[in-house]
Amino acid sequence: MDRRDNPLKHFLDHLGPGLITGASDDDPSGIGTYSQAGASLGYATLWTAIVTLPLMIVVQHICAKIGLCSGRGLAGVLRHYYSKKLLYPVVFGLVVANTINAGADISAIAAAINMFVPVPITVLVIPIAVAIVVVQIWGSYLLLVRIFKWLTLTLFAYVIAAFLAHPNWSEVLRATFVPRLSFDSQYITTLVAILGTTISPYLFFWEASEEVEEEKKQGRRSIASRKGASDEEIREEKIDTVTGMIFCNLVFYFVILAAASTLHASGQTNIQSATEAAEALRPLAGDLATALFAIGLIGAGLLAVPVLTGSAAFAVAETFGWPSGLDEKPRHAKKFYGIIAASTLVGVFIGFARINPIAALFWTAVINGVVAPPLLVVVMLISNNKHILGKRVNGMWTNIIGWLAAVIMFAAAVGMFLTWNS
Repeated sequence: MDRRDNPLKHFLDHLGPGLITGASDDDPSGIGTYSQAGASLGYATLWTAIVTLPLMIVVQHICAKIGLCSGRGLAGVLRHYYSKKLLYPVVFGLVVANTINAGADISAIAAAINMFVPVPITVLVIPIAVAIVVVQIWGSYLLLVRIFKWLTLTLFAYVIAAFLAHPNWSEVLRATFVPRLSFDSQYITTLVAILGTTISPYLFFWEASEEVEEEKKQGRRSIASRKGASDEEIREEKIDTVTGMIFCNLVFYFVILAAASTLHASGQTNIQSATEAAEALRPLAGDLATALFAIGLIGAGLLAVPVLTGSAAFAVAETFGWPSGLDEKPRHAKKFYGIIAASTLVGVFIGFARINPIAALFWTAVINGVVAPPLLVVVMLISNNKHILGKRVNGMWTNIIGWLAAVIMFAAAVGMFLTWNS
């Protein structure tokens, strides 16, 4: 049967950057943050999965559209159309945030493997990092996409576990659709972490760059051949993006729900280790909960770390005009792959800091929540620039939701700092 005669196969074949971006958004930092939110606050933050969904869809659609219509990644657009005084701080902030995030994620993978093998986490960090870099450098873009798609399946464990935990569904529904706001420090900081791990800076750059990679895969090697986007390309991008963000928030919602129904309900409100976080999956797997959580964390980490270091490498390479691309041979893109290796290496040193992996994941999300708002302002300015996007500049509703996302994130970050000082 021709793929055009099989709607499901056609749909799955066209899932790419959007799905991978959505799945990588549920990285160990996200899993750690959502687990901590459910454990510490119960169902109180379930509403954020509903509220952030349209914000995420619009922001990622804008980033994808920038890549599709300009033929460049975000850093390339900034370099070509804006001042270097804006470009350098943006890219520097991205690289720092991504490196910290990648380091926390690598440590989380090591902590998950440590659940199976009694080898110190610090010993596991280096071989994990080396394995990830090797796959990125010598694996093709198509191979990476296939691996990433399969890794997304590991995240469904939380959806099943949440149902098996037999939560109080009336309380769940109330918490989902009736936001409960609190202005205490723990609540606001958790809110910033949730926003930072769902609307993350690295996703802005990754989405745009991967749209460019997709066009390169189709033979459009020059910027001129990639400029502009047909109605069909925009339509398929929207389907891909919406699917990825719905997947992301579905997992995000059920991780909080599973943790709230198990950890919070039993009085475990402060997760100190990956093993404790695994208790959220006990309704699904009993004594195998630890193993199931570990597999999910490993899968999420192996998906996220290449996205983090890859998006940093794309940004730096475009900033200085270096050859870049996951399909490029190492000898043709030495500096691009060098950034990937360097970012991963610095992340490894974070793994030797003996920081509680769960705490590191949570505070990484908080850092992203502080870095994201100014970057989002830059994205909104680009997406309204007719010299870059032509007729594809944002419409009224896209602008309203996009700017609303920036305002909410700024307000949450400011509120967090104010509650710290009160």
